[in-house]
Amino acid sequence: MTELLDSEPEPLRTGRRGGALRYAAGKVGDGLLSLFLVAVLGFFLFRVIPGDPVRTMTRGAPVTEQQVAALRERFGLDLPLWRQFLDYLGDLLRGDLGTSYTYSRPVAELILERAGPTLLLVGTATVLAAVLGVRTGSGAAWRHGSRFDRRSTSVALALWSVPTFWLGLILLMVLGVGVGPLPGLFPVGGMSSPDTPSGLLPQVLDVANHLFLPVVTLVAVLYAEYAMVTRSSLLEEMGEDYLTTARAKGLREDLVRRRHALPNALLPVVTLIFLRLGLVAAGAITVETVYSWPGIGLLTFEALSVPDLPLLQGIFIVLAGSVVLMNVLAELLYRVLDPRVRDS
Repeated sequence: MTELLDSEPEPLRTGRRGGALRYAAGKVGDGLLSLFLVAVLGFFLFRVIPGDPVRTMTRGAPVTEQQVAALRERFGLDLPLWRQFLDYLGDLLRGDLGTSYTYSRPVAELILERAGPTLLLVGTATVLAAVLGVRTGSGAAWRHGSRFDRRSTSVALALWSVPTFWLGLILLMVLGVGVGPLPGLFPVGGMSSPDTPSGLLPQVLDVANHLFLPVVTLVAVLYAEYAMVTRSSLLEEMGEDYLTTARAKGLREDLVRRRHALPNALLPVVTLIFLRLGLVAAGAITVETVYSWPGIGLLTFEALSVPDLPLLQGIFIVLAGSVVLMNVLAELLYRVLDPRVRDS
């Protein structure tokens, strides 16, 4: 293979490298443009949320109009909207996401503090759901019309249609609180218990115990999505001529599926996985809220109740930026996985 590549004409190899660089530069440029539009949208989107942040923060407190005006001046809410927007863009270019109204702390510091629990929760759920979904979806497609296909597809469709927060509440009541004489088996909220003994193993087991119900809730919904997309994509590949050729060479059906059909069918799944990895930064707001999991999703819910504009803007930019980044990586990976993209 190396000799074949070395024998290629130099202009051909140079053209391929140039095409790859132009392709990558175009995708990165599109990503940067998307990030700028996200920044603009993030500023104006949260300005239309009903409610006055200063009035909400001082609700129930004996404050005068002068004190309210001083708070507005402190947070820059007394400035014209165009001036607020320019200040916001300038701070963003310097990497400053602002200061939270509620916590009086830098937004970047708050997001970084909550990122760990969210990465643990959603990252674990995404990996488990991808593995289970791809295996189940490929098996169902390969045995299309069988009892396994009908049952797995029915279960996946049912789970896909279930609202995440509703499933979380059901699991919380059944396995957390307990039903009737049956006691709860898992903690109902938080990430750890205050009375956990010191030591690495007890701490890890305690976090895993708190992690179980949120992960099961997310896996149940994400798994269904991966299974259905894999099944649909693999069904489209099953009638292709290259599979007939592989069978004619004497390969077993399992090898035909794993070595030939499944790699081509996984392209849409790769896109879905990268999108989900981008959404890891935001977490699952409903799941984290139901289980009081101290991640970015719960932080978003808390920021919406004020509304805490700098915190909401910061979370939105981090979320959208991670999605844009994963989209760009998926597009670049497509060129590696799919020869049709390289040749286009």
